[in-house]
Amino acid sequence: MGRPRTTNPGRAAEPVPGRAHSQGPLTAAVASGTAELRPDRDRPHAWQLLLDGAPQSLVDLADPAHLGFEYQRRIGHLIDLAAPPRQPLTVLHLGGGALTLARYTAATRPRSRQQVAEIDTALTELVRAELPWDRGWQIKVRGGDARAVLERAPEGSTDLVVADIFAGARVPAHCATEEFVRLAARALTGAGRYTANITDGGTLAFARAQAATLRAVFPEVCLIADPAVLRGKRFGNLVLAAAHTPLPLADLTRRLAADPAQARLLHARDLTDFTAGAPVTTDTSAVPSPAPPPKAFD
Repeated sequence: MGRPRTTNPGRAAEPVPGRAHSQGPLTAAVASGTAELRPDRDRPHAWQLLLDGAPQSLVDLADPAHLGFEYQRRIGHLIDLAAPPRQPLTVLHLGGGALTLARYTAATRPRSRQQVAEIDTALTELVRAELPWDRGWQIKVRGGDARAVLERAPEGSTDLVVADIFAGARVPAHCATEEFVRLAARALTGAGRYTANITDGGTLAFARAQAATLRAVFPEVCLIADPAVLRGKRFGNLVLAAAHTPLPLADLTRRLAADPAQARLLHARDLTDFTAGAPVTTDTSAVPSPAPPPKAFD
């Protein structure tokens, strides 16, 4: 984890650019709904981004390596294990929000080249103005649909594709299909990896179908989630990871065990049992992920 930026010992802390907690929360209309920037109670320079009441991102302006959401920490582990420490990566982020994971990658892997696809350009401008990122980071934000950006990605050009795509609080149907996953696989280098954040609850029909869909494209797939979510006891996030080469399962399992939140990793037979014959999702059969139940984010 990173530390807040400070000057030399004995001197005052450097000013942190961006919105200050003393300015209070901010609400603004953007293309995808109502965006709210809400100060974090526990960290003096951290902000949560919500869209229509659904949490989207948590950013600490003084510590870009801080990952406050459980699912982001899990994807952070995958970023950490994608290459030796501090080795730069080429990353394509599908879905931007407040760019939490792009900031994390830039802070922990300097000189990484990153492209972010965010369809809501008004949201990007709000984040750029209020929660600015370091201008020295090689992060390019493209305004456009995630799948359209993915279609234009050069073959074999990307070490890591991170799909964190939500329209409101739901994963859009056209970004949850075998055809979409094959586009991601095409963009990856031979040793590249794909990871996706999705949400589901109850019978987990959407998550099971997503796992089956990734397994139709990649030989190596795993799923990470809170045990209560896997038991259908609550609605929540599930993280999928896939590759054409073996995933770092032992290291990933150790990192998950050290996290403050419980997580279970499914792979091989466990993942086969989880999918339980779920169908592969295609462009003709796709539906969005289920809407969260009332008070899911209270």
